[in-house]
Amino acid sequence: MSDSYEFLFKFLVIGSAGAGKSCILHQFIESKFKQDSNHTIGVEFGSKVVNVGGKAVKLQIWDTAGQERSLSLSLSLSLSLSLSLSLSLSLSLSLSLWETYNALTNWLTDARTLASPNIVIVLVGNKKDLEAEREVTFMEASRFAQENLMFLETSALTGENVEETFLKCARSILTKIESGELDPERMGSGIQYGDALRRMHRQEKLQPQASKPDCAC
Repeated sequence: MSDSYEFLFKFLVIGSAGAGKSCILHQFIESKFKQDSNHTIGVEFGSKVVNVGGKAVKLQIWDTAGQERSLSLSLSLSLSLSLSLSLSLSLSLSLSLWETYNALTNWLTDARTLASPNIVIVLVGNKKDLEAEREVTFMEASRFAQENLMFLETSALTGENVEETFLKCARSILTKIESGELDPERMGSGIQYGDALRRMHRQEKLQPQASKPDCAC
């Protein structure tokens, strides 16, 4: 797919160190597993154009460090704000690390405090391939996600559900745009029109209203 797109969505990936955030991003962008995965320092970035409901959507994705939870999230969301607040957020945990599950409440609280009330959040249970080392059950993660969160189990190693995670969020945002709940032209919405749609809407605004025909009676 070319880099031409109809909409641009900004996406943030957060969660504790060891959740596999960088590997999820790499698998989505490059369609392969990131072998040399060190802890992220600061923020990493990637982008990809995907097909969502027949529309080309460009996703700009920021992967954040997880070692310092509150500081990292605050800095990352500040970065996101400066780029027009991210509307999509992936909250990640490792199914093989119980401590990443325990930290979810704090991450989610910070995200909802600092982000837009319209933000779309998906809970991602990564490392599904490590079934023998699983510490977080599907039911436990599903129970956490019951309140207004989508939930998917993924494997950055095999690629299972990685693309679907991002597409699921994108579909939710696109539905809100089509219903009028979200406006890409509103400052700070976290979404933008692509060049073609931007030009079309600009032209519509510049065109004078058609005058009513004179009465022929």
